Amino acid sequence: MKNELDNKQILAVYERIQKRGETNDEGKHYQGVTAFSDVDGYTIYLQGSGVLLRFGFHNTYHLDYEHDKHKDDFLKKLHNIANEE
Repeated sequence: MKNELDNKQILAVYERIQKRGETNDEGKHYQGVTAFSDVDGYTIYLQGSGVLLRFGFHNTYHLDYEHDKHKDDFLKKLHNIANEE
């Protein structure tokens, strides 16, 4: 997979959602994306639009999705969150 996301951008989006998001059963939800982590905090997850992004050890990430349209919509949401003032 090509490097579609910058590691710093993923972490910035996660932090912004943690600060601005509303708590739900899975984590914090903001602008159509839910952010949560595993128990030890080593792996973080961003989920929305039918996509699950897993970011963890050695700053690697993996996107799980069925359709490219879902991925494109998800990446657009992350970009919008990352570039908010």
